[in-house]
Amino acid sequence: MTASFDDFLKIDIRTGTILKVDDFPEARKPAWKLTIDFGDEIGVKKSSAQITAHYTKEDLMGKQVLAVVNFPPRQIGPFMSEVLTLGLPDMDGEVVLLSPDQPVPNGGRMH
Repeated sequence: MTASFDDFLKIDIRTGTILKVDDFPEARKPAWKLTIDFGDEIGVKKSSAQITAHYTKEDLMGKQVLAVVNFPPRQIGPFMSEVLTLGLPDMDGEVVLLSPDQPVPNGGRMH
C-alpha cells in the first residue's frame, strides 16, 4: 500500500514532555499511564505505553516524546488513552521511545 504526502499530513505528530507517570496494573501487558504536556495548542493529554522493559518512572519524568495527537481516544481497560506515544521495537521486540535528541518546544509538529 502506498501513502501519499497528503496522507502523511493527516497524521499530527507532536512533541510533548512527560509530566507524570502512574502504574497501570490493570493492563494486559506491563504498561505505564503517562500524562504528557503538548503545549498551549494541544494541552495535556494521557497515554498508555508498554515501555516498562526499558524505562522506569524516574527515567520518564521530564522526557520528551513523540505522539500522534489526532487519533480518536482509545479505551484501554479502565483507562482512556488520548494520544499514541510512538516507539520502535528493539531486538527483543520491546518498545524504545521516539524522542528528539535535543530539547524542542512542546507541541512542535513533526515535518
